[in-house]
Amino acid sequence: MTDRPASWRMPTPKQMEKLAAEAARRPALPAAAPDAPLPAEYWESVLKDPRAEATGAQMRQRRLSDIQRHVLRISCRRCERTVEIQTADAVRLYGGNAVWKDVAQRLLNNTCQQRTGRHEEDGCWPAFETP
Repeated sequence: MTDRPASWRMPTPKQMEKLAAEAARRPALPAAAPDAPLPAEYWESVLKDPRAEATGAQMRQRRLSDIQRHVLRISCRRCERTVEIQTADAVRLYGGNAVWKDVAQRLLNNTCQQRTGRHEEDGCWPAFETP
């Protein structure tokens, strides 16, 4: 530890004047109004982003034959169990027209450990994961 005062970290008054003069000389970037429409380039980049191709709800409603992912993953919010299946295997077992949400629920329910006897509480609670 040193005995230097905290002032050694602060710029001198001359340095502060120099920084202020540089900031005043630089042109300020024009700020867009909060309600101004966004440029077309912004929307193009958003839509070209691979993460924009499907939301979680859209992914759940897709048919297995329409899903491009190699591995499908579903986990249970209740027992924290995770089930993975290759898309090709899921198509072979359940058919290409099967909806991913229904297949995922069947995969979890086939091996569910949380049985209470009450219909409302039985079974797993799916959480659709996106790799």
